[in-house]
Amino acid sequence: MKISVLGCGRWGSCIAWYLDKIGHDVMTCGLKDAPEYIRLSTTRKNDYLTFPESISFSSELSVAVERAEVIVISISSQYLRSYFEDISKNDLDGKIIVLCMKGVEVNTGKRLSQVVGDFVDESKTPIAVWVGPGHPQDYVKGIPNCMVIDSDNQQVKELLVGEFNSDLIRFYLGTDLIGSEIGAASKNVVGIAAGILDGLGYTSLKGALMARGTREIARLIKALGGNEFSAYGLCHLGDYEATLFSPWSHNRKYGEELVKGNRFEKLAEGVMTSKALYELGREYGVDLPIVESIYKVLFENADAKTALRRLFLRSVKEEF
Repeated sequence: MKISVLGCGRWGSCIAWYLDKIGHDVMTCGLKDAPEYIRLSTTRKNDYLTFPESISFSSELSVAVERAEVIVISISSQYLRSYFEDISKNDLDGKIIVLCMKGVEVNTGKRLSQVVGDFVDESKTPIAVWVGPGHPQDYVKGIPNCMVIDSDNQQVKELLVGEFNSDLIRFYLGTDLIGSEIGAASKNVVGIAAGILDGLGYTSLKGALMARGTREIARLIKALGGNEFSAYGLCHLGDYEATLFSPWSHNRKYGEELVKGNRFEKLAEGVMTSKALYELGREYGVDLPIVESIYKVLFENADAKTALRRLFLRSVKEEF
């Protein structure tokens, strides 16, 4: 299968490496002036892995799109709309779009598949999402994990799982696109909360954060028309180890450095996602205390320790 991976950051480069490893014809596409693309295309290496000679490169979006049967996109979620304005200038009929980012568009509250849906006819260009746990640092060592591919198109979903499945990544067929996307996006917000707990020395509270965070996001998924049990699957709860505990988690690290007064330079998708989820919670009348606390810390300069303390001063209620 001819696959073009658009985006060559940490996850995009791992996806290209993985898809080549399991036998696909892979091209990596990035911005010609971007440091990560320059490094990969000239040295075939980054901080995590080494590309084999079988992976080709292009900085021309039209070249990467035209050759592909499947277009895998891994960029910052908030840039997806502007990026797709360029992608959609090409003929996309008959191609499959696979989104590997985790976020919600902050200006519209749309899931990422809905953003792409604004540009394509899904009967001709089906859309799928690839979500779940895993770090490049583990995959390149041969440490396996489980992930999910979801889509409203059952045939495409089954095709992708069949083509992408291996001993390194076991894929499951998602059954709830709303839940898969919202769950995957919101785990990054919970990851920031976990980092704040680490920074404050409250690491033992992360168990409670996991339990209550999952319940909170389940309520939001249900309100949006999804299956609330999706929050307890691989897209959300199943991704907590990689997000709430891992030293490699950008979102956890962001929260920890925030509390310590340090600036974290790398992308933490949970920052803008917290704002998007906060607005969705208000729009749909869903109580999201953890999301609201993180939003207020990040966007209203609330004190992190005070915001967390307020979570424990909430009125007594039954757990479920």
